[in-house]
Amino acid sequence: MPLKISNAATLVVVFFSCAAQAKPKEPNESFAPTTAQVSSIAPVPNGAIFQDSGYTALTSGQRASRVGDVLTITLQERTSAGITNSTGTNRAGNIGLAPPSSGPLSIISSTDINMGGDQSFKGKGDTLQSNSLSGELSVTIAAVYPNGTMLVKGEKRLALNRGDEIVQFSGIVRNADIMADNRVPSWRIANAHINYRGKGDVARASRQGWLQRFFSVVSPF
Repeated sequence: MPLKISNAATLVVVFFSCAAQAKPKEPNESFAPTTAQVSSIAPVPNGAIFQDSGYTALTSGQRASRVGDVLTITLQERTSAGITNSTGTNRAGNIGLAPPSSGPLSIISSTDINMGGDQSFKGKGDTLQSNSLSGELSVTIAAVYPNGTMLVKGEKRLALNRGDEIVQFSGIVRNADIMADNRVPSWRIANAHINYRGKGDVARASRQGWLQRFFSVVSPF
């Protein structure tokens, strides 16, 4: 019987160790670059000087506006949040009866029928969080919608000495928010998805070991 228990405990530890060592899944969203769309239908010669194939208005200059064009996202993200709460309660009560000085109940002492109680509680909690992200990331236009907004997405991968850094971005851009140098600040982009993470020795050293994470999960304290 002790052997069976030992084997079961070993299987549990191995199971959790394998689950803890599993690599985090990559996001389902694809950040692959989008190339310019090429029409499979050859333009029909119409004998005119103007051809609308690949036409770009002179007033738009070099501003990105078509699928496959490149935009530069200026990452300017900064958030800060803080919460403080405090709670306190207090309750007290006493009851006492004076027994008669004569008769059969006179044998009862006044201290025998005195009762009292009190209850108090104090609680306090504080939380503070701040995040900051700055830099630049070039993305491509993946889709252009009828109202003029555009879906942009892209990623940047840096292979450093002892690890990799990955920045991924996607969101909805208004044509009016694109500056003359094809830059858009990240805080002007709707539904922005920003993923910033690292892989390698440095990122691995900053995480808990699999056995320590296992005991953190099963510990009741």
